[in-house]
Amino acid sequence: MKGLDRRALLMAMALASGTAMPLHAQSLDLEALMRRMAARKSGQARFTEERVVGGIDGPLRSSGTLSFAAPDRFERRNLQPVQETMLIQGRTLVLRRGTRTRQMDVDAVPELGALLEALRGTLTGDAARLQQHFRTQLTGTDAKWVLLLEPLDARLRQQLAQIEVVGRAIDVHSIALQMRGGDRSLMLLEPMADAAETIDAKR
Repeated sequence: MKGLDRRALLMAMALASGTAMPLHAQSLDLEALMRRMAARKSGQARFTEERVVGGIDGPLRSSGTLSFAAPDRFERRNLQPVQETMLIQGRTLVLRRGTRTRQMDVDAVPELGALLEALRGTLTGDAARLQQHFRTQLTGTDAKWVLLLEPLDARLRQQLAQIEVVGRAIDVHSIALQMRGGDRSLMLLEPMADAAETIDAKR
């Protein structure tokens, strides 16, 4: 996977957090979690990310904000170490850095398209969509749950070994990607106020 495609693949795992819900001690199943996720229509979070990439000494660190609005809008704003924005609207991905803008159709990269469907499946509470592209394993309770996603597509499996999403109630607190060959990333999320007002203000 080259340059933009690989970068988009890593960046596209931009999940946002929602408002808190009452916590219960009993274990969750995927259907129960998806029902709760479906109640969330938008979210916003601060993120810090650390990536380990082969051939580069030391981890790469970045921070910024993520936002999501149902049914199909995702935005990642990198603030440190460089300012950069990634926006996915429908099937279109736009990357902006300074005065430069690059646009692509996610369908041109099957791996990215599958990941986008997984994001939509998770955030909109659509288990069928999620399981179309990934083998899912959910463990834990409302207080802490872990969702493991293993790609079903052979091409995607050549690049991505596993995604681990950790959350509490309907809040996602971390996303870990394990790439083939040893590259990996860990994103930590801190919920912010509901993103609905922020997104509406931009329209």
